[in-house]
Parts: sequence; C-alpha cells; structure tokens
Amino acid sequence: MEHLQWRILPALILLASFAAYLYVKAPPKVSRNDCSLLLHYHYWIKSKRIVTPDGVISGAVEVKGKFITSVVTENDWQGTSKGEEVIDYGEAVVMPGFIDVHAHLDDPGRADWEGFPSGTKAAAAGGITTLIDMPLNSDPSTTSTENLELKIKAAEKNIYVDVGFWGGLVPDNAFNSSALEALLDAGVLGLKSFMCPSGINDFPMTNANHIKEGLSVLAKYRRPLLVHAEIQLDSESHSDQNTEDARSYSTYLKTRPPAWEEAAIRELLTVTKDTRIGGSAEGAHLHIVHLSDASSSLDLIKEAKVNGDSLSVETCTHYLAFTAEEIQDGDTRFKCAPPIRDAPNREKLWEALMDGHIDMLSSDHSPTVPELKLLGEGNFLRAWGGISGLQFVLPVTWSYGKKYGVTLEQLALWWSERPAKIAGQKLKGAIASGKFADIVVWDPSAEFDLTNEYPVYIKHPSISAYMGKRLTGKVFATFVGGNLVYKEEKHAPAACGVQILAKR
Repeated sequence: MEHLQWRILPALILLASFAAYLYVKAPPKVSRNDCSLLLHYHYWIKSKRIVTPDGVISGAVEVKGKFITSVVTENDWQGTSKGEEVIDYGEAVVMPGFIDVHAHLDDPGRADWEGFPSGTKAAAAGGITTLIDMPLNSDPSTTSTENLELKIKAAEKNIYVDVGFWGGLVPDNAFNSSALEALLDAGVLGLKSFMCPSGINDFPMTNANHIKEGLSVLAKYRRPLLVHAEIQLDSESHSDQNTEDARSYSTYLKTRPPAWEEAAIRELLTVTKDTRIGGSAEGAHLHIVHLSDASSSLDLIKEAKVNGDSLSVETCTHYLAFTAEEIQDGDTRFKCAPPIRDAPNREKLWEALMDGHIDMLSSDHSPTVPELKLLGEGNFLRAWGGISGLQFVLPVTWSYGKKYGVTLEQLALWWSERPAKIAGQKLKGAIASGKFADIVVWDPSAEFDLTNEYPVYIKHPSISAYMGKRLTGKVFATFVGGNLVYKEEKHAPAACGVQILAKR
C-alpha cells in the first residue's frame, strides 16, 4: 500500500527516478563577454520575492559560474566581500527558469518555419531557460541516430538557451529494439509518438502495439514516452463539410471531437498498466501531451493514476487562454490539434490543473510559414494546425490564471519542477544550492499589449494567436547557466546555450 500511495502523488514524485541522468554537450569555446550581458563570474541576485522549494522568500541567491551556490534569507544576508557584484531586483520576482518540454523548432530542414536561433531567442525573452525539441517538424524527423546527429549539428552555435531532444517512435523503429536503443544511447531524453496522422510524411502514426514495444525498451533506460493521444474514429469525418463552412471554427471543431482523445487514452491504458510496480514495463513512464478534453479523457487518466500506472499529463496555455466561442470566422491562427474547445471545458481544465490532476504545462509551440496558415483564405479545414507563441507562456499563464488564484509557487511547479523531472534534469527546475543558475526575473504587475511594435522574436509573429492580447507579467532578465542571456529587450551577443544529451 505504501508503494501505491507513492505512485499516485500528484506532484510527480513518481518521476524522480527519471532525474538520474544528465549529460551536457559543451558548446564551442566562446568568451564570457559574448555569452553573457553580465561579465561577472561570481555574483548575487537580491529580491523581495525569490521562489524557492521552501516557499517565497526575501533574500539573495549566490551564483558562481554555472551554478547556484547558496540561497539566503534577508535575515541571514551578511553582505558581500569586496568585488562581488550584487544585482538588486527589488520587488521583482526571481524564480527558476521555465522548462518547456514540448516545442517544435523545425530545425534542420524547415528553419523557415522557426529555427533554433529565433526559437531560442524567443524562449529567452519569455523566461524559458530550457527547451526540449520535438522530433518533428524538422526534416528529417528525429527517428534515427543519423537524423539526431543532423539536429545536433544544426543546433551548434545557434541556441541561446539549453536544448534537449526527444526521439521519434514510429512503426519503422518500434519493433526494432536495437534501433531504439541506439537512439536512446545517442542522447535523446525519451521518445514521442502520434496515435493519429501527424501531417509529416516521415512521422507516421503508431498504435498500442508499437507503444507497448517502445515502453519495454524505455523501461531499461527509465525515460518517458510522450504521446499525442487522438485516434481518428471511423464514424467521424469532415469530408461532407463544404467550403462555405470551412471558415467557421465550429466546422473544424466538429472534425476532432473529445471522443478522439477518449478513444486514444482508452487504448493507451491497455499498455500503461505494464508500467505499474511489478509490471513488464516497470521503469517506463507515459506522458500524455496537450490534453484538451477535460471530461471523459481526464477521468480515465485520473483512474489510471489511482491504479498505479506511471502516467502524467500536460495541457497548454492556449487551451487555458482561449475558447471556441471567441474564435472568429477565418482566424486560422487558432487552429491546432487537439482543438481549443468550449468555455465550460476551459473551466474544467483550470479546475483540474489547480487540483493537481493535470501535472504540468507546455507551449506546444508549433509554427509554420504564414502561407500554410491560409490567413487570407481562412479555411480551417486546409490550414496548417499549430499555435505559435512560446515567448508568451509566462505572461499568458499568469494573466489568465489570476482569476483562479494561481500562485508563484504553482507557476514554478508547472513550468519548472515537474518539467525538469519528466525530462530527467535533476540539476534544473529549482532555485536551490547545487542547481544550475537558470533564473527568470519578471514583474507580475507590469501590463503590456502584444502589438506589432512589441519586440517579438519568434520568426513569424503574424501567425501567433496571442498577438493583439493585453497581458500581465513582463520578463526583465533571463539567466541560463549563470549567463545573463536576455535583459530588457537585448540578447547576449553569442548563442551559448548547451545541448542536453541523456547519458545512461
């Protein structure tokens, strides 16, 4: 019974074992003058609001090189030795940098969609210090060691924050344990699969048999499998929709009902039972990405957790910010899969997040070129699906979460601590001695409008559903591994983020 209780704790304690690996591929030698807007190797960050694992404190954080070496309260602050730099942020919030485990940076092969330079610049400006890049929509997809090497080369000297990689689980490699083991040995942090067509030719969908095989391999490595959980049901089709209706969001919404998510999750639970203690895949973990349905699908997930399945789930900021009712005809910026649902569903998502049934958040940043969004035509059935906006996840979560009483500690839990665990990053996700100095400084009261004049670093701002919104919560500074990589609309001269590769 004690083991069962441990497995179902909502705080993802069950993932602690995944936090046992971390290998950082050192970036090319670059002067600290180029990597950081702050030249000091040893410095202190002071604030009246520092978010730590023990709560919000008034005090100071000591940084030496890449690491936090101490965290002290204001009462214990003894000042500094001669020559030590002190940055006093006053009432601004100092908290662990955000970790986004679900982003499509599209590099190599589709850098015109986003690319490592613009994507990681946007991340830094938004307080994200670590991104885990999805195996698609780059070209080729990251489904082999050869393709992973292409991604690693594309990222070299091009990332302003730390970046890790998920590998792809597809029918071609699912039953080839040697190929999967080679990909995992090469450093991917886990695997990702789709249970419906992905829209990318070299990333076909998987079924429960493929997923079962993937979990059996992942169990040896104690790394997670991330799954896009939708199954296209035979009774559901949009072939009978005419082009006149295609500009209506409700037309698109009907083509991907909640039943698609529910069917996929039901099928997943036939194999996640193997991840229980004593099961054939004990040590593996399944993570459901971008949950949209807050009704029957969520109920199935809650039941599986109670039963001891090693299972977690995320939702995304766009599901928490927007509703189907407010999406105007032809505004294909809002098209994504699974789709943004109605207002009652959004309320249930917030309730589940606040109650701990949804474990964490991600951006699912999935951009493309404006031409594929069909902004002029406004055809929801033909436009590329995906929400672009990883730069805005901090203020979006805060702005829309205020009415629900979201706290700074919850932000750190959803965006730092739990993502660090799912990605196996034991030295990230908290402001504590011995952790990497990955820190975001921001003002929770500062309001701003996302107009064309606002500095936006994603490659194609015009396709972002967040443009035109008024948000609260402005990032002042972002530190990655002790380097001040972003400060008040200015980035460090060089891209000195490191690539994170798992090591067994």
